[in-house]
Amino acid sequence: MRPKGLRQRKEEPIAKRVLLTGFEPFGGEECNASGEAVRLVGERGLPGLHVAWGILPVTFSGAPRRLNALIGRHEPDVVLCVGEAGGRTAITPERWAANLADARIPDNDGVQPRGEPLDDGPEALPSRLDVDAMVAALRSAGLPAKASEDAGRYVCNATFRAALRGFDGPAGFVHIPAVRPEGQAGVGDETDGAAGLDSGLRLEDVARALGVIIGAAVPSPRH
Repeated sequence: MRPKGLRQRKEEPIAKRVLLTGFEPFGGEECNASGEAVRLVGERGLPGLHVAWGILPVTFSGAPRRLNALIGRHEPDVVLCVGEAGGRTAITPERWAANLADARIPDNDGVQPRGEPLDDGPEALPSRLDVDAMVAALRSAGLPAKASEDAGRYVCNATFRAALRGFDGPAGFVHIPAVRPEGQAGVGDETDGAAGLDSGLRLEDVARALGVIIGAAVPSPRH
């Protein structure tokens, strides 16, 4: 029995652990918007959440290996992987990870698989995050967003696939426009074949978007 006059301390909710990943530059670029935005969010943090973050190599073999190592190290509750798509002007949470590698350009190891399966699993695996909720939250925040049915067949898709197969909790992938601090991106052939499209977004906007996405996928605990 508690002594009189002492109030029972309310148990504090346990903050969710989120793993956020982006990519290094590739295709001759000096910047990758996904890596820069993830770095901003990781260094600043998000209220009520433990945010772990990492930058993945743009290689078919190295990205899944690095992702699995980060999952093992941080033991997250949720995994959100981020990549840039040079041919898109909206922020696009992905619905499906295809079981296919078909690279239009070589990865950073010089590897260029064409029409090769990634694993012995099904043709497509669904995101384990609520894509529609993320899109709605982004639009409510005044950010351009739409759901995507196709994550491409490059390293982004391979990483999305690895997240769904190597982690048994909520996991998903989002593509962001190839925003640059100055000038326009030169990449694009790895996704929609159109580089340099102006989304009107800045890196700060993309970092804010990632916070919105995580908030929609994992509501912050309330006291």
